[in-house]
Amino acid sequence: MVLTRASCLNPCVLIDAKELSITTIKQEPYTMTKGSGGELEGYCIDLISELSKKLGFGYKLHLVKDNRYGAMDSNGNWNGMIGEVIRGEADLAVASLTLTSVREQFVDMTTPFMQTGIGFILHKDVASEESTFSLLSPFSTDMWVGLLIAFLLTGLCIFLVGRISPTEWAEPDAEEHSFTLLHSFWYITGALTLQGAGPHPKALSGRVVSAIWWLFAVLLLACYFANFNSMLHSNNKHVSIKSFEDLANQDVIDYGTVESGSTMLFFKNSNNPVYRRIYQHMERRKSYVSSIEEGVRRAQEGNFAFIGEAVSLDLAVARYCKLTRSQEVIAMRAYTIAAPLGSPWVKNLTIAILQLSESGELTYMRDKWWASSCMGADGSHTSEALQPHNLRSLFLLLGLGLGVGLLLALLELLSKACNQAKDGKKSCCSVLTSELNRRFGSGGENAEQDTTDKSKA
Repeated sequence: MVLTRASCLNPCVLIDAKELSITTIKQEPYTMTKGSGGELEGYCIDLISELSKKLGFGYKLHLVKDNRYGAMDSNGNWNGMIGEVIRGEADLAVASLTLTSVREQFVDMTTPFMQTGIGFILHKDVASEESTFSLLSPFSTDMWVGLLIAFLLTGLCIFLVGRISPTEWAEPDAEEHSFTLLHSFWYITGALTLQGAGPHPKALSGRVVSAIWWLFAVLLLACYFANFNSMLHSNNKHVSIKSFEDLANQDVIDYGTVESGSTMLFFKNSNNPVYRRIYQHMERRKSYVSSIEEGVRRAQEGNFAFIGEAVSLDLAVARYCKLTRSQEVIAMRAYTIAAPLGSPWVKNLTIAILQLSESGELTYMRDKWWASSCMGADGSHTSEALQPHNLRSLFLLLGLGLGVGLLLALLELLSKACNQAKDGKKSCCSVLTSELNRRFGSGGENAEQDTTDKSKA
């Protein structure tokens, strides 16, 4: 007979080193099948491996036959993994097995290897709260910032074209400039409301900029109202569900939990009126699911909230982008390992789990198997706020139009400068510089002031 103290740093119970029969249940990421060979992997598999190294035992894994965690029926018989441990079919049950007072009466349980609580997950569209600023919802924040920048750049471009183009402002010394900076912004604002705000540009350059902005405004308004209408007629009703009380007070979506699990028993035995209503609803609608995987799948389909243990729900949220977990977590509980009553392994397993926790190994395994790998949205269509990249071509069209308009205005002024230079026998560059100084320098501003004073007189 071989006795082992393994590698425990604290005094351990001397026990036979033998091959243990361990029962578990398939559930991501605790126990999963790897490849086609049927080999198991996951958090619990790593935990068993580490415990085996510390305590020096061999083991043989098998999946629980009825795919249940363990609950007692009306005759006092246990099913699931707890039932196998009680009947001697397994030496240990290692899974996301919740420590409860009822289970503790029939099996011995080690110190917890993971802490959790009860929460719920649901589709983000169902959980979204209707905003006070719903008129802004068709466009994202980045989109509104992009539109503001486009508005400012277009107004500035209209102003510059009006200053540069000789067709718009032929004689800076004698004529008043019609396209002031204020009027430029007022003009493009009128285009956004599909109303004209004269005077209109006369030069080709000004008309190009104006036409591009009008086209931009029409297409932009079409996108805005189309998305706004889609949001108004969304199939999902807008309800705000942030807590279990919100869940109990609405009848828009259904909700449920795993049948005969510890979460169901919590609601069944609770004296809290809100939790009692939740249990009565699940009993009345028979909205239980057979497994966590089924609950996650129904939550992805929409109009269903799956109630379960927060640590398992966090995994679903990390895997599927369209799901969100409630911020409220109730009934803090723990996952532990079950063994038959009086089992000599419980003490050693407890010490080994504490050592793994103190060394950071449990945290490492948690980070390893709960790493976010968001697999994106499902195939269903949902109405979302438009992002700048959705209208990238529209912004590029506007930028191209503004650039072409400014270039045409400069060519118009250059043509006039060259003609004047030829008549006055001066260099084209000097005449162009003089023209720009008249239009943007103090000379142009003084000319405008003199014209205004004469008109007042």
